Amino acid sequence: MNIIIIGKGNVATSLDYAFRKKGVACQMVSSREGLDQLPEANVYIYAVKDEALASVVEQVKGREKSLHLHTSGTMPITVFGADKPHAGIFYPFQTFSKARVIEDFSTIPVFFEARGIDDISAVYSLALTITTHVYEATQHDRERLHVAGVYACNFTNLMYTMAAELLRNTHIPFSALLPLIDETAAKIHTLAPRDAQTGPARRGDENVMNHHLNLLNEEQKKVYRLLSEAIRKRS
Repeated sequence: MNIIIIGKGNVATSLDYAFRKKGVACQMVSSREGLDQLPEANVYIYAVKDEALASVVEQVKGREKSLHLHTSGTMPITVFGADKPHAGIFYPFQTFSKARVIEDFSTIPVFFEARGIDDISAVYSLALTITTHVYEATQHDRERLHVAGVYACNFTNLMYTMAAELLRNTHIPFSALLPLIDETAAKIHTLAPRDAQTGPARRGDENVMNHHLNLLNEEQKKVYRLLSEAIRKRS
């Protein structure tokens, strides 16, 4: 089996490394050039931005016998037309960065969908080469998983950024927050997130919250109030 990954971004780079590490012949190509001259492959994985996906798919011609997969959590399988009868979705659920290689892909869940029973089997087997966590998921479920990931990862990382900004003019390094961050993440391996919630909003401590607000700029106050109210509603 050989794989062509179309794209050279974070997801493409991580998948290329994961497959190569398992001995699968894999090659990355740019989505911006020469797609009409693609090498022959058993599987084409389209790891490109959602807004570019349909255009990139359209450029790949004459590969009717190959399996075509995209990696988006939100785009439907219908982005692949009748000229690509063997098609599906291969959605690895993780945050990827070129600067941080994931050495062990085996714990990363892959969610997939495919058109027919043979393609379902093919995508499932493909995923098993790099991970033991493989799940079939509908468009409805993947869309909600993707939004959940934005809350759990992207919005959380923004909170780290804002926390770092608050410490910028102090003598306290951001690394002082790392034990707190690590323990917060560790708790939800054994507790429901709602049960793990702590802090002044959870306690209803208005004095502490008002003191915090006096230290913040207008953008920070807006975020603080919004999140504190959301916590209180769930307390």
